[in-house]
Amino acid sequence: MFTGIVERTGEITDVSETEDGRRLTVAAAGLEDLHHGQSISVSGVCLTVEAFDREAGWFEVFLAAETVEKTYLGELSAGDPVNVERALPADGRFDGHVVQGHVDTTATVEAVEQVGEDWRYTFSLPAELSQYVVEKGSIAVDGISLTVAARDEDRFEVAIIPATREITTLSEKEVGDPVHLEVDVMAKYVERMTDGYR
Repeated sequence: MFTGIVERTGEITDVSETEDGRRLTVAAAGLEDLHHGQSISVSGVCLTVEAFDREAGWFEVFLAAETVEKTYLGELSAGDPVNVERALPADGRFDGHVVQGHVDTTATVEAVEQVGEDWRYTFSLPAELSQYVVEKGSIAVDGISLTVAARDEDRFEVAIIPATREITTLSEKEVGDPVHLEVDVMAKYVERMTDGYR
């Protein structure tokens, strides 16, 4: 489980294709407690650390065919930035919201606007996720825990403070770029539990 509080950005340094998927090497310094088999979020996608070098500051993950199909990680190449967050420790501070790293879909950046020192980003909202997204509710965009500032039927907006923009890949995003969306899993549980009462 993750919180959507991105620790740092990393950079794809190597990509290798296999019959079963693709393997990414990510350079991300300062992740001292990495170990084999650890869950790690790469731009909102929960992956497993298969190899690493703490001193050199890199780790390697494998993307199964389903992950390649359902995310945009299959389109990344060397030099591309990614958001990185390690799994939440049991005794850790919980600052964001419950993020599983199970991406629901990809969407696109629709608009980017600077408002004073802050930024306002607009993203497309696929119809199948619309019911789970509410104003002032939580959503994970590329693994970043964000609050929905406004929404309509096919798009939603978030307000981004300078610190969030600087520490994440949002500073690199432009109109038309893809993003991963994960809606608040609590909304899905509520829907499931109340399904028979409609």
